[in-house]
Amino acid sequence: MDPRELLQTLARRLVDAPERVSVEEFEEDDGTLVLELAVAEDDYGKVIGRGGRTAHALRTVVKASAAQENRRVVVDIVD
Repeated sequence: MDPRELLQTLARRLVDAPERVSVEEFEEDDGTLVLELAVAEDDYGKVIGRGGRTAHALRTVVKASAAQENRRVVVDIVD
């Protein structure tokens, strides 16, 4: 599965307003894929989790998925 689609699918399952989940995709000069995740204002706590555990887990799963394709991925959670 494409890292962008994976992140979007996982985030939609975590939040109360799945229709407000958006993932912007950018590629840096060194080939690193940057994914910017945005959710509804009330859902940031659910995506970040207590102590950042959920955000860390999301990043780990997406990076592992991209590593299978020999790609580097950075996941940013933006306002």
